[in-house]
Amino acid sequence: MLELRHLKTLHALREADSLVEAAERLHLTQSALSHQFKELEERLGMQLFVRKTKPVRFTSAGLRLLQLADSLLPQLRSAERDLARLAGGTAGRLHMAIECHSCFQWLMPTIDQFRDAWPEVELDLASGFSFAPLPALARGDLDLVVTADPVDLAGITYVPLFTYEALLAVDNQHALANKPFIVPEDLASLTLITYPVERDRLDVFTRFLEPADVEPAQVRTSELTVMMMQLVASGRGVCCLPNWALHEYSSRGYVTAKRLGEKGLYCTLYAAIRADMLDAPFMRDFLLTAKDTSFATLEGVSAAR
Repeated sequence: MLELRHLKTLHALREADSLVEAAERLHLTQSALSHQFKELEERLGMQLFVRKTKPVRFTSAGLRLLQLADSLLPQLRSAERDLARLAGGTAGRLHMAIECHSCFQWLMPTIDQFRDAWPEVELDLASGFSFAPLPALARGDLDLVVTADPVDLAGITYVPLFTYEALLAVDNQHALANKPFIVPEDLASLTLITYPVERDRLDVFTRFLEPADVEPAQVRTSELTVMMMQLVASGRGVCCLPNWALHEYSSRGYVTAKRLGEKGLYCTLYAAIRADMLDAPFMRDFLLTAKDTSFATLEGVSAAR
């Protein structure tokens, strides 16, 4: 009666907070997922969650099945890892670099979990801020690069991890704090604080300011997110950050987060991988772990479209 796929879909619904997002994560249509839930509820003779609520509100029966999912699914993942080891492919190398200063928030828990599960894999992490990691990946010096800027390179595959919204942080007393959204011209008289990377790797320039032919009055850089927030809070400038990186500061009232453009500025984070590494069992598991960790720990991310 009850199958593992039912537990997986319930778990995905809790993490995604909507049928649409859960269906995307499971690579199903919303109609197919709704039918699956309806079929299970008819079998059980009880409702599992309340429709049209956000966040999703589960019934007592749904919560009980989620408890079962939390118990069984990690065991299933562990068994699958053990089987992969028995089938070979346990040893290997996973040298990675990141092009995202704020990615450490979800990447470090992912690496810790991966290291425990695959102790035979040689793991190394480098910052891609001082060198070009994608050419290094193509050469074979690296095995994976976390990037928001895919470049068409022979033999490189980009696996989408998640989609997020880039927001502008302003101090709470700033005139922009009361606007419903920010337009490029709003930044023409302001200091824009960024991470110390090239402009062509910053979406606030390439996808927001440059298409409108707008230049900020001044650009200032900082390597630390917390320092950027201190500068913004004291009225020294504004900065653009992923919603998950900004949430811990805006939710405490430290700064105000504003949408860029009426429809928002949405970006996708990718794992760039050489084609010959895609089928390695430990690489597949790392990607699954990275997606699970990001959806569980980051505020405001969604399945990549």
